[in-house]
Amino acid sequence: MRLVKDLLASKPKAFNFIQPDALVIDALNVLNSVNLSYLIVMDGEEYKGIFSERDYARNLILKGRSSSTTQVKDVMSVDFPFVETNDTVEYCLNMMNTHKTRYLLAYEKQKFQGVVTIHDLLRQVIFNREEVFDNSLTKELLDNDESNRIF
Repeated sequence: MRLVKDLLASKPKAFNFIQPDALVIDALNVLNSVNLSYLIVMDGEEYKGIFSERDYARNLILKGRSSSTTQVKDVMSVDFPFVETNDTVEYCLNMMNTHKTRYLLAYEKQKFQGVVTIHDLLRQVIFNREEVFDNSLTKELLDNDESNRIF
């Protein structure tokens, strides 16, 4: 079973960072330029939170705030569950399901290592589909479907 550290090692090095005191309009421009749905909010080497499109919609637009005067730290999310780099991908899937989240924070010895997203986990499931899906059951279902067709 793959571990969080394997998953992080297979991802490109993170480049989607923003400072907590940046304006939301600047964060939106960064989101657009990196073509991702979230930014990691860092103050130097210290993780502070995640700013996402969802934060923009829920904490800025719906509350009547202005993106040109509001700072990222005022609308970012900070309450994500965390995993250790030695945890399994399966454990991550369970954590996301339990906590109803799209992001997990990965730590090693209390040091922030990165973000595990729902998309990262789905890619792992698809890549390792032979281990996830029972091929004999899939074949049986396909065979049954073929025999039930009227031509």
